[in-house]
Amino acid sequence: MAAQQLINERILVPDAPLIPGLIYRSYRGESDLPLMLKVINGSKSQDGVERSTTLQDITNTYNHLERCDPSRDMLMAEIDNQLVAYTRLTWNRQDDGLTFYLTFGFLLPEWRRRGIGSAMLNWTENRLRQLASEHDNTGPRFFQAGAADTEKGTIALLEKAGYQPARYEFNMQRPINDPLPATPMPAGLEVRPVKDEHIRPIWDAMQEAFKDHWGYVPESDENFREWQGQKIFQPHLWKVAWAGDQVAGMVLNFIDQPENDEYKRLRGYTEGISVRRPWRKLGLARALIVQSIQMFKDMGMTETALGVDSQNLSGALRLYQGVGYRQTKQFTIYRKPLD
Repeated sequence: MAAQQLINERILVPDAPLIPGLIYRSYRGESDLPLMLKVINGSKSQDGVERSTTLQDITNTYNHLERCDPSRDMLMAEIDNQLVAYTRLTWNRQDDGLTFYLTFGFLLPEWRRRGIGSAMLNWTENRLRQLASEHDNTGPRFFQAGAADTEKGTIALLEKAGYQPARYEFNMQRPINDPLPATPMPAGLEVRPVKDEHIRPIWDAMQEAFKDHWGYVPESDENFREWQGQKIFQPHLWKVAWAGDQVAGMVLNFIDQPENDEYKRLRGYTEGISVRRPWRKLGLARALIVQSIQMFKDMGMTETALGVDSQNLSGALRLYQGVGYRQTKQFTIYRKPLD
């Protein structure tokens, strides 16, 4: 029975390298999650990526997948019955009609440069083309993937396959003891402690504010539920400004404790920064960021960090530089025309 199950799980991958013991198979469900975690953790040092993914993180993600059927949209690579790589694909459609077909994956360093990753990317693109053929859409269509500037292997793989940079994001950090500018709250606005009944209005306000951002994709109720299950969902650290009963803007701060423990640091994240249109250009985001940094300083943190779209039309990069953030790493979004 077990042998028959293995045969049924096998996936034929064109141009697969001739490596003894290598097989490609489908996703088996929850039992694969710990194996996938080992591949993620086994890859990050070589890739120069600082992450502290937990089994709870992965489980939460896979409990709320959308536009992805893991039984058909994942590819697992094993060598001698040990998982060495996996990839997953999905797709999203922007408000402007552009559809991007997204792929990402992980491959253990000791098995790189042997053709495993190239064969998996080729399989993924073929599967995404099949999905695209089922979609009724007349707008532009692209393959999409991403890589940090330290992920040299992924960059080489994507460039060889014809992907080109489409957008750049920066990771930024700030020492907590650097001087903070005096930044009062705009008149008529106040920061209030977040209550349970505030969560959905804050989410809705954030979605409205992000509609103006590059690559915006409408979020669903399933996304809302996943968000609440993330370890970075920490409403007690948020700075949310209200104008009467309306959310004006926010900074959704958090502390990634597993990451701090692993990398022996005291960092707070000032993320989820957004302001709704009626309250822009008043200095609200700057005021909320300064309050957030001061909060983390009072908590004993030694640094804060955030990520930013480097070409954000609202001037977010200049804003963050103005309160002392400096670039530490670049993340590139790559695209290739699907047609």
